Amino acid sequence: MSDIVEGLTAAFWLVISLDPELLEISLRSLQVTLTSLVIASAIALPFGTFLAIRRFRYRRLTISVLNALMGLPPVVVGLIVYILLSRSGPFGVLGLLFTPTAMVIAQVIIITPLIASITHQAMRELWAEYHDLLISLNTSQWQRIKTLIWDGRRNLLTASLAGFGRGIGEVGAIMIVGGNIDNATRVLTTAIALETGKGDFALALALGFVLIALAISVNIAIHSLSRTEREGRW
Repeated sequence: MSDIVEGLTAAFWLVISLDPELLEISLRSLQVTLTSLVIASAIALPFGTFLAIRRFRYRRLTISVLNALMGLPPVVVGLIVYILLSRSGPFGVLGLLFTPTAMVIAQVIIITPLIASITHQAMRELWAEYHDLLISLNTSQWQRIKTLIWDGRRNLLTASLAGFGRGIGEVGAIMIVGGNIDNATRVLTTAIALETGKGDFALALALGFVLIALAISVNIAIHSLSRTEREGRW
């Protein structure tokens, strides 16, 4: 019990004193996840909305595949990206393996299906309300997508938030393509796994506190933004 208390105390002081190593790892983790989230959202939000309003031959199959990809094991994604970016892979010449860019690529692949699927569900209901109006106005497909994204932005914030949660807590794929290199690709989740294995529970706990704090802070920020916007409409 005393070891746990000592570990918690040491972790608390590491956070309070803004330990340089802790700060560096936290900032890198946030940078990688937010970059991945922006790219994934730019792809997934229009695509999910497109699936909600457009009818085409293989639409149901596309939706089924998209939903299935939500459960794609991260380690498999990491392995695929590793093979593609390795020296013998088709993109090995770019030298991206074991860099933050490789980590971003893996996270984008992991969280894009999740955001797109949630977006599709939300936009399908909104499209049922807007269908007659937008059709009568003779709007183009892109105009319909932009209209639904703008009017359904609060629901889309929730979709992006789910993607952030999935990305910030990812460890398998990140470990494979990033290599957990100190001062280069080490992020919160991989650092926690490393420090726990080394027995440095103080730093592992401190990293865990920061990870939880980041997730909670982003949640609060999103909900506050939604509440402010909603109150501004009244």
